[in-house]
Amino acid sequence: MALIRTRFIFLRHGETEWNARGVSQGNVDVPLNARGWAQARAAAAALRGQGIATIVHSPLSRARDTAAVIAEALDLPLHEDPDLREAAFGVQEGQPNGEWFGHWVRGAFTPVGGESFAVLSARALGAMNRALARDPIVLVVGHGAFFRAVRAAMGLPIDVKTPNAEPLLLEPPEEQGGVWRLTPLAVPALEV
Repeated sequence: MALIRTRFIFLRHGETEWNARGVSQGNVDVPLNARGWAQARAAAAALRGQGIATIVHSPLSRARDTAAVIAEALDLPLHEDPDLREAAFGVQEGQPNGEWFGHWVRGAFTPVGGESFAVLSARALGAMNRALARDPIVLVVGHGAFFRAVRAAMGLPIDVKTPNAEPLLLEPPEEQGGVWRLTPLAVPALEV
């Protein structure tokens, strides 16, 4: 399955305490910390005037709350898709990030009780295509490992950590099978 070829914006949720401590979150519903809330407000300011018509988000509170701050600033409704949730990391959830993650992304390892990168990729493409079928421009608020699967579908390197709450403009290639263009959007300084 290919990604619908349309311009969109992706935003990883604001920071949580587990992000700050380098702990794997997966499907554990860890809330935004004070910096995460400030990041959400800064992202909302950066997204004004970008032509966003639709906001779709993960059901996990860190993404939902980030999306809510932006939706209020842009006066737009929110749409939740449960398949936009982060990858399930099984026994690695709540544990420090480590070497296992790189093996997981390459498809060489799946934590006990977790979701393989291939399964995540199929779920991510389905969720993204549902989101991108809505009125453009769509803002998708989700998660870092989830976005690695989306990056793979766009022909972009997957060994890149997506910063918290940095809006990324994605533009499709002119020809099928080409590499998408990713442009970070400038975010104002944080006010924590």
